[in-house]
Amino acid sequence: MRYVVGYTPNERSADAVALASAMARAQGARLDLVHVVDQGALHAAGNPGGGQVSAEEQAVLTAQRKGLGLTPEDVSVEFHVRNADSFAAGLIDAAVGAEMIVVGAANDGLFKRHTVGSVANALLHASPVPVALAPRGYRRTEAVTRLTLAVGQRAGADAAIDSAVDSAKRRGLPLRLVSLVELDAEGDRSEVVNAAHIHANTVLTEAPRRLPEGHKVTVEVAHGRTIEECIDNLEWDDGEILIVGSSRLAEKNKLFIGSTANKVLRALPVPMMVIPRDYQRMGTVLAN
Repeated sequence: MRYVVGYTPNERSADAVALASAMARAQGARLDLVHVVDQGALHAAGNPGGGQVSAEEQAVLTAQRKGLGLTPEDVSVEFHVRNADSFAAGLIDAAVGAEMIVVGAANDGLFKRHTVGSVANALLHASPVPVALAPRGYRRTEAVTRLTLAVGQRAGADAAIDSAVDSAKRRGLPLRLVSLVELDAEGDRSEVVNAAHIHANTVLTEAPRRLPEGHKVTVEVAHGRTIEECIDNLEWDDGEILIVGSSRLAEKNKLFIGSTANKVLRALPVPMMVIPRDYQRMGTVLAN
Protein backbone atom coordinates (compact mmCIF):
# COMPACT_ATOMS: atom_id res chain seq x y z
CA MET A 1 0.00 0.00 0.00
CA ARG A 2 1.38 3.39 -0.92
CA TYR A 3 0.45 7.05 -0.87
CA VAL A 4 1.77 9.49 -3.46
CA VAL A 5 2.84 12.80 -1.93
CA GLY A 6 3.38 15.82 -4.13
CA TYR A 7 6.71 17.32 -3.07
CA THR A 8 8.69 20.45 -3.79
CA PRO A 9 10.88 22.07 -1.11
CA ASN A 10 8.29 24.52 0.24
CA GLU A 11 5.92 24.90 3.18
CA ARG A 12 2.93 23.51 1.28
CA SER A 13 4.72 20.24 0.62
CA ALA A 14 5.90 20.03 4.23
CA ASP A 15 2.23 20.10 5.23
CA ALA A 16 1.51 17.27 2.78
CA VAL A 17 4.39 15.12 4.09
CA ALA A 18 3.16 15.56 7.67
CA LEU A 19 -0.38 14.48 6.77
CA ALA A 20 0.81 11.54 4.70
CA SER A 21 3.08 10.46 7.56
CA ALA A 22 0.17 10.57 10.01
CA MET A 23 -1.91 8.32 7.79
CA ALA A 24 1.01 6.01 6.97
CA ARG A 25 1.80 5.59 10.65
CA ALA A 26 -1.80 4.56 11.25
CA GLN A 27 -1.48 1.46 9.09
CA GLY A 28 2.05 0.96 7.79
CA ALA A 29 1.71 2.40 4.29
CA ARG A 30 4.72 3.43 2.22
CA LEU A 31 5.14 7.00 1.04
CA ASP A 32 6.30 7.94 -2.42
CA LEU A 33 7.50 11.54 -2.40
CA VAL A 34 7.09 12.62 -6.02
CA HIS A 35 9.04 15.58 -7.36
CA VAL A 36 7.98 16.63 -10.87
CA VAL A 37 10.69 18.19 -13.05
CA ASP A 38 11.57 18.73 -16.68
CA GLN A 39 13.54 16.12 -18.62
CA GLY A 40 16.93 17.69 -17.89
CA ALA A 41 16.75 16.94 -14.17
CA LEU A 42 14.92 13.62 -14.38
CA HIS A 43 17.96 11.40 -13.75
CA ALA A 44 19.50 13.44 -10.95
CA ALA A 45 18.12 11.82 -7.81
CA GLY A 46 19.86 8.65 -6.77
CA ASN A 47 22.62 8.76 -9.38
CA PRO A 48 24.00 12.25 -10.01
CA GLY A 49 27.17 10.88 -11.57
CA GLY A 50 30.78 11.74 -10.93
CA GLY A 51 30.93 14.92 -12.98
CA GLN A 52 29.85 18.43 -12.20
CA VAL A 53 26.31 18.68 -10.91
CA SER A 54 24.08 21.02 -12.88
CA ALA A 55 21.79 23.57 -11.24
CA GLU A 56 18.78 21.41 -12.12
CA GLU A 57 20.37 18.31 -10.62
CA GLN A 58 21.35 20.20 -7.48
CA ALA A 59 17.76 21.39 -7.08
CA VAL A 60 16.52 17.81 -7.25
CA LEU A 61 19.12 16.62 -4.74
CA THR A 62 18.14 19.43 -2.39
CA ALA A 63 14.47 18.49 -2.70
CA GLN A 64 15.32 14.86 -2.02
CA ARG A 65 17.33 15.68 1.11
CA LYS A 66 14.70 18.02 2.53
CA GLY A 67 11.76 15.76 1.69
CA LEU A 68 13.26 12.64 3.23
CA GLY A 69 14.31 14.70 6.24
CA LEU A 70 10.68 15.58 6.95
CA THR A 71 9.55 11.96 7.15
CA PRO A 72 9.54 10.20 10.55
CA GLU A 73 12.07 7.39 10.88
CA ASP A 74 9.39 4.73 11.39
CA VAL A 75 7.65 5.57 8.08
CA SER A 76 8.81 3.80 4.95
CA VAL A 77 9.51 6.37 2.23
CA GLU A 78 11.02 6.61 -1.24
CA PHE A 79 11.83 9.69 -3.28
CA HIS A 80 10.92 9.73 -6.96
CA VAL A 81 11.53 12.21 -9.77
CA ARG A 82 9.09 12.29 -12.64
CA ASN A 83 8.89 14.19 -15.88
CA ALA A 84 5.48 15.57 -16.83
CA ASP A 85 3.83 18.51 -18.52
CA SER A 86 2.40 19.65 -15.18
CA PHE A 87 2.83 18.86 -11.50
CA ALA A 88 -0.72 17.46 -11.26
CA ALA A 89 -0.23 15.25 -14.32
CA GLY A 90 2.98 13.87 -12.85
CA LEU A 91 1.24 12.99 -9.58
CA ILE A 92 -1.66 11.29 -11.36
CA ASP A 93 0.78 9.22 -13.43
CA ALA A 94 2.68 8.27 -10.28
CA ALA A 95 -0.54 7.27 -8.51
CA VAL A 96 -1.31 4.34 -10.81
CA GLY A 97 -1.82 1.46 -8.37
CA ALA A 98 -1.64 3.77 -5.35
CA GLU A 99 -4.40 4.36 -2.81
CA MET A 100 -4.20 8.13 -2.50
CA ILE A 101 -2.56 11.41 -3.53
CA VAL A 102 -1.63 13.86 -0.75
CA VAL A 103 -0.95 17.56 -1.35
CA GLY A 104 -0.90 20.75 0.69
CA ALA A 105 -2.94 23.92 0.45
CA ALA A 106 -1.66 26.99 -1.35
CA ASN A 107 1.06 28.91 0.49
CA ASP A 108 -0.90 32.16 0.68
CA GLY A 109 -3.89 30.85 2.66
CA LEU A 110 -4.81 31.43 6.30
CA PHE A 111 -2.99 29.35 8.92
CA LYS A 112 -4.76 26.03 9.60
CA ARG A 113 -7.10 26.66 6.66
CA HIS A 114 -7.30 25.48 3.05
CA THR A 115 -6.69 27.61 -0.01
CA VAL A 116 -6.80 25.52 -3.16
CA GLY A 117 -3.91 26.26 -5.48
CA SER A 118 -3.52 25.30 -9.12
CA VAL A 119 -2.12 21.81 -8.40
CA ALA A 120 -4.85 20.86 -5.91
CA ASN A 121 -7.51 22.32 -8.18
CA ALA A 122 -6.30 20.24 -11.12
CA LEU A 123 -6.24 17.10 -8.97
CA LEU A 124 -9.75 17.75 -7.67
CA HIS A 125 -11.01 17.75 -11.23
CA ALA A 126 -9.04 14.84 -12.64
CA SER A 127 -7.67 12.38 -10.08
CA PRO A 128 -8.99 8.80 -10.33
CA VAL A 129 -7.89 8.08 -6.73
CA PRO A 130 -8.78 9.84 -3.46
CA VAL A 131 -7.03 13.14 -2.83
CA ALA A 132 -6.11 14.25 0.70
CA LEU A 133 -5.56 17.97 1.29
CA ALA A 134 -3.51 19.28 4.22
CA PRO A 135 -4.42 22.74 5.56
CA ARG A 136 -1.73 25.39 5.69
CA GLY A 137 0.61 24.89 8.64
CA TYR A 138 -0.35 21.24 9.22
CA ARG A 139 2.58 19.52 10.95
CA ARG A 140 1.00 16.72 12.97
CA THR A 141 2.60 13.35 12.22
CA GLU A 142 0.93 11.24 14.94
CA ALA A 143 -1.56 8.63 13.75
CA VAL A 144 -5.07 9.64 12.72
CA THR A 145 -7.51 9.51 15.66
CA ARG A 146 -10.99 9.98 14.16
CA LEU A 147 -12.80 9.98 10.82
CA THR A 148 -15.64 12.39 10.17
CA LEU A 149 -17.93 11.90 7.21
CA ALA A 150 -19.93 14.79 5.79
CA VAL A 151 -23.29 13.13 5.15
CA GLY A 152 -24.98 14.60 2.10
CA GLN A 153 -28.59 14.03 1.14
CA ARG A 154 -28.09 13.95 -2.62
CA ALA A 155 -27.60 10.88 -4.76
CA GLY A 156 -23.99 9.82 -5.14
CA ALA A 157 -23.06 9.96 -1.45
CA ASP A 158 -23.08 6.17 -1.07
CA ALA A 159 -19.45 5.75 -2.17
CA ALA A 160 -18.22 8.15 0.51
CA ILE A 161 -20.40 6.52 3.17
CA ASP A 162 -19.17 3.05 2.22
CA SER A 163 -15.58 4.24 2.21
CA ALA A 164 -15.80 5.89 5.63
CA VAL A 165 -17.52 2.90 7.24
CA ASP A 166 -15.06 0.40 5.77
CA SER A 167 -12.07 2.51 6.78
CA ALA A 168 -13.33 2.98 10.33
CA LYS A 169 -14.03 -0.75 10.64
CA ARG A 170 -10.62 -1.90 9.49
CA ARG A 171 -8.76 0.80 11.40
CA GLY A 172 -10.86 0.61 14.54
CA LEU A 173 -11.24 4.39 14.39
CA PRO A 174 -14.17 6.31 15.87
CA LEU A 175 -16.52 7.47 13.13
CA ARG A 176 -18.50 10.70 13.28
CA LEU A 177 -21.29 11.44 10.82
CA VAL A 178 -21.99 15.12 10.29
CA SER A 179 -24.89 16.75 8.45
CA LEU A 180 -24.48 20.45 7.67
CA VAL A 181 -27.61 22.63 7.63
CA GLU A 182 -27.29 26.01 5.94
CA LEU A 183 -30.14 28.01 7.48
CA ASP A 184 -29.89 30.85 4.96
CA ALA A 185 -30.53 28.44 2.09
CA GLU A 186 -33.89 28.34 0.33
CA GLY A 187 -36.75 26.51 2.04
CA ASP A 188 -38.44 26.39 5.43
CA ARG A 189 -35.82 26.28 8.17
CA SER A 190 -37.66 23.83 10.40
CA GLU A 191 -38.23 21.44 7.50
CA VAL A 192 -34.58 21.66 6.42
CA VAL A 193 -33.33 20.96 9.95
CA ASN A 194 -35.78 18.10 10.45
CA ALA A 195 -34.82 16.50 7.14
CA ALA A 196 -31.12 16.72 8.05
CA HIS A 197 -31.71 15.00 11.39
CA ILE A 198 -33.78 12.24 9.80
CA HIS A 199 -31.21 11.58 7.09
CA ALA A 200 -28.22 11.63 9.44
CA ASN A 201 -29.92 9.26 11.87
CA THR A 202 -30.90 6.95 9.03
CA VAL A 203 -27.24 6.68 8.06
CA LEU A 204 -26.34 6.21 11.74
CA THR A 205 -28.84 3.37 12.03
CA GLU A 206 -27.31 1.57 9.07
CA ALA A 207 -23.61 2.14 9.90
CA PRO A 208 -23.39 0.10 13.13
CA ARG A 209 -24.74 -2.96 11.32
CA ARG A 210 -21.50 -3.05 9.33
CA LEU A 211 -19.21 -2.36 12.28
CA PRO A 212 -18.12 -4.58 15.18
CA GLU A 213 -20.25 -4.42 18.30
CA GLY A 214 -19.20 -1.52 20.48
CA HIS A 215 -17.51 0.43 17.68
CA LYS A 216 -17.90 4.13 18.41
CA VAL A 217 -20.19 5.90 15.93
CA THR A 218 -21.73 9.30 16.59
CA VAL A 219 -23.90 11.71 14.63
CA GLU A 220 -24.10 15.50 14.71
CA VAL A 221 -26.22 18.00 12.83
CA ALA A 222 -24.48 21.37 12.62
CA HIS A 223 -26.62 24.47 12.05
CA GLY A 224 -25.43 27.82 10.76
CA ARG A 225 -26.43 30.71 8.54
CA THR A 226 -23.77 29.52 6.12
CA ILE A 227 -21.82 26.32 5.53
CA GLU A 228 -18.73 28.05 6.86
CA GLU A 229 -20.58 28.83 10.09
CA CYS A 230 -21.67 25.20 10.35
CA ILE A 231 -18.01 24.12 10.21
CA ASP A 232 -17.03 26.70 12.82
CA ASN A 233 -19.76 25.41 15.15
CA LEU A 234 -18.32 21.89 15.18
CA GLU A 235 -15.51 20.69 17.43
CA TRP A 236 -12.52 19.22 15.61
CA ASP A 237 -9.82 16.89 16.96
CA ASP A 238 -6.22 17.59 15.98
CA GLY A 239 -5.93 14.06 14.60
CA GLU A 240 -9.13 14.14 12.58
CA ILE A 241 -9.78 13.83 8.84
CA LEU A 242 -12.98 14.89 7.10
CA ILE A 243 -14.18 12.65 4.26
CA VAL A 244 -16.40 14.04 1.52
CA GLY A 245 -17.71 12.58 -1.71
CA SER A 246 -17.39 13.99 -5.21
CA SER A 247 -20.13 16.07 -6.76
CA ARG A 248 -22.85 14.14 -8.55
CA LEU A 249 -21.61 15.97 -11.67
CA ALA A 250 -18.27 14.16 -11.54
CA GLU A 251 -17.44 11.58 -14.16
CA LYS A 252 -17.40 8.01 -12.92
CA ASN A 253 -14.25 7.24 -10.90
CA LYS A 254 -13.17 10.89 -11.09
CA LEU A 255 -13.16 13.74 -8.62
CA PHE A 256 -15.13 16.94 -8.77
CA ILE A 257 -16.09 18.86 -5.66
CA GLY A 258 -19.29 20.85 -5.72
CA SER A 259 -20.16 24.22 -4.26
CA THR A 260 -20.89 22.89 -0.76
CA ALA A 261 -17.58 21.04 -0.49
CA ASN A 262 -15.78 24.17 -1.69
CA LYS A 263 -17.40 26.17 1.11
CA VAL A 264 -16.47 23.48 3.63
CA LEU A 265 -12.88 23.49 2.42
CA ARG A 266 -12.46 27.23 2.96
CA ALA A 267 -13.49 26.98 6.63
CA LEU A 268 -12.11 23.56 7.56
CA PRO A 269 -9.27 23.45 10.15
CA VAL A 270 -8.41 19.75 9.57
CA PRO A 271 -7.41 17.73 6.50
CA MET A 272 -10.03 16.83 3.92
CA MET A 273 -10.13 13.67 1.83
CA VAL A 274 -12.21 13.66 -1.35
CA ILE A 275 -13.45 10.35 -2.77
CA PRO A 276 -14.06 9.85 -6.51
CA ARG A 277 -17.61 9.01 -7.52
CA ASP A 278 -18.20 5.22 -7.47
CA TYR A 279 -14.68 4.64 -6.11
CA GLN A 280 -14.35 1.11 -4.75
CA ARG A 281 -10.94 0.96 -3.08
CA MET A 282 -11.24 3.56 -0.33
CA GLY A 283 -11.58 0.85 2.27
CA THR A 284 -7.86 0.21 1.92
CA VAL A 285 -6.78 3.84 2.26
CA LEU A 286 -6.79 4.01 6.05
CA ALA A 287 -7.16 0.33 6.80
CA ASN A 288 -5.24 -2.89 6.65
